[in-house]
Amino acid sequence: MKKFITLFIFLTVFFTKAQTESNPIKIETSVNKISETAYDIIFNIKLYEGWYLYSQYNPENASLPLEISIPEDATGYKLIGNPKEEETFKKYSDVWEVEEVVFKDKAKITQRIHLTNKDITQIKINFFGQVCETACINIDENFIISLSGATITENNIVDKKSKLLTQKLKLDLKNNELLKSDAEVRSTSSNGLSSIFLLGFVGGLLALLTPCVFPMIPLTVSFFTKQTHNKRKGIFRAVLYGFFIVIIYVLLSLPFHFLDNLDPEILNTISTNVWLNVFFFSVLVFFAFSFFGFYEITLPSSWGNKMDSASSVGGVLGIFFMALTLAIVSFSCTGPILGSLLASSLTADGGATQLTAGMTGFGLALALPFALFALFPNWLNALPKSGGWMNTTKVVLGFLELALAFKFLSNADLVAHWDLLKREVFIAIWILISIGLALYLFAKIKFPHDTPIKKLSFSRISFGVLVIAFSIYLIPGVLKNQTWNLSLVSGFPPPQFYSIYEQETDCPLGLDCYTNFDEGLAKAKAVNKPILLDFTGWACVNCRKMEENVWSELDIFEMLKNDYILISLYVDDNKKELPKNQQFDFLKENGKLKKIKTVGDKWSTFQSINFKNASQPYYVLLSPELEVLNTTQQYTDKETYYAWLKKGVTNFKK
Repeated sequence: MKKFITLFIFLTVFFTKAQTESNPIKIETSVNKISETAYDIIFNIKLYEGWYLYSQYNPENASLPLEISIPEDATGYKLIGNPKEEETFKKYSDVWEVEEVVFKDKAKITQRIHLTNKDITQIKINFFGQVCETACINIDENFIISLSGATITENNIVDKKSKLLTQKLKLDLKNNELLKSDAEVRSTSSNGLSSIFLLGFVGGLLALLTPCVFPMIPLTVSFFTKQTHNKRKGIFRAVLYGFFIVIIYVLLSLPFHFLDNLDPEILNTISTNVWLNVFFFSVLVFFAFSFFGFYEITLPSSWGNKMDSASSVGGVLGIFFMALTLAIVSFSCTGPILGSLLASSLTADGGATQLTAGMTGFGLALALPFALFALFPNWLNALPKSGGWMNTTKVVLGFLELALAFKFLSNADLVAHWDLLKREVFIAIWILISIGLALYLFAKIKFPHDTPIKKLSFSRISFGVLVIAFSIYLIPGVLKNQTWNLSLVSGFPPPQFYSIYEQETDCPLGLDCYTNFDEGLAKAKAVNKPILLDFTGWACVNCRKMEENVWSELDIFEMLKNDYILISLYVDDNKKELPKNQQFDFLKENGKLKKIKTVGDKWSTFQSINFKNASQPYYVLLSPELEVLNTTQQYTDKETYYAWLKKGVTNFKK
């Protein structure tokens, strides 16, 4: 963590001597004619003391290397080979932990060009490099050079603009040792991990009850216990088989850890992408109709055949391929559940870690029966017979998939501000889906693979009654001036202020809030009240749960209303563009530029550079003088949140 903090300071703090005087690098050019069509362009460079310019041969995963190129709008000449460098040095970087190639004090760089048009009298060459001391600046300049020797410099103002607006986004926080970093938050989010693990485990149990998996339990267990002369060895092989099932599903989550490490914001960016959410909606609807029995979704049969053949090699490797064969041939039932788990994990805080927890839970639930029945083979006699109840389970899962699908369409609608799925419309759709499920359970509607039902079972009737009760529970959610708190589904429907009915404010629970930090800060200074900085998102489920279940508590609501200035910054508002004069390029820690064009771009970057965090909800208490009043807070319970707010007020009064 220390390394990343050092890197952050290294790239974003601009307070050096060179800035107070002028650019820390001075570049002069000269021309040496070699022939009628060949010229050497020479860059003579002086650097302020303590500043370094990085060579074109600087290693990868380090500071940006020098690059000399021809702009796209230039024609009639080309570069010959790489530029020649003189007087380079090697310097070990504590930040990148590699030896870098640099120029210090001065540099001489020569680039040969060849004229393809002999009539050209001047050329344009782009010089890009990175110079660093305790801060880094990108030099991006176009030099218009007369072949007689005169030079005009076109400064590319991207870097200067980036510096200016980075400083504007960077807050001068006091008491910032109270802030939790993104890594610290993730390491303490055990509740979130346990919840997603449990969700995955339940998904695995449901997959067990489907026709693709359930009939394989006695067949596979019998193979291990009866085809092996040594009973202990048979049990060991069955347990190993279950272990490999868990490993296979865990492996599916590993690529997302690579993305997460590459950029902590990337999974949040992916999960709030409008078109990705529309894609998830389409896929889940497709899965739902597969569960209804209108078609089968299977992986290529050749995959299963190859894995089945590989399983005959025997030993540990053969058992692994047997587990892989199960994963492939059962995909038509497990795939839709895994798809839902994947989509839900990516939209939750915790990213790839939560996805791994969910996949582990799913694989464990799927693997347990194979190990347990191998240990206690007599239990096989107690297993219910395969039959129509398994298809009923699939159809019920289809209705659940369909309901979940509309959550992703709602995410897209909220982020894009389409105003299609307002809260009441969303709840009405869920009511219709629930009624459809109830009609199915009472055998009023049928699907292709249903067997004739002579008499409804007690369990089917009981579940049908629960579904009807749930439908009735949702009805107040479509009414105007609703006072019924739909706590069972909080976080899934759109926020209460996203309504077909006219609302007094576009803030949670009718509170007064600001969606621009500068405006909220000005108000806090004017009335001398502390700030509750709320990093939230349109597609953030836990944000809605906090607003509807925690903020709605009377004591907390009154404190938010009377004692704090609420500033809610939507980090996923990526369809609302900033005014042109507020758009800029932000220099990231890796030296690359991030385009800041939308409201979401601005506030996600604002959160990242000030609080080293990219998760939501994320709450910070500040005084109008930008003093941090308490440790930061995330998704939590009412008692903890109330005590946290109260301590913030107490510290402010001190």
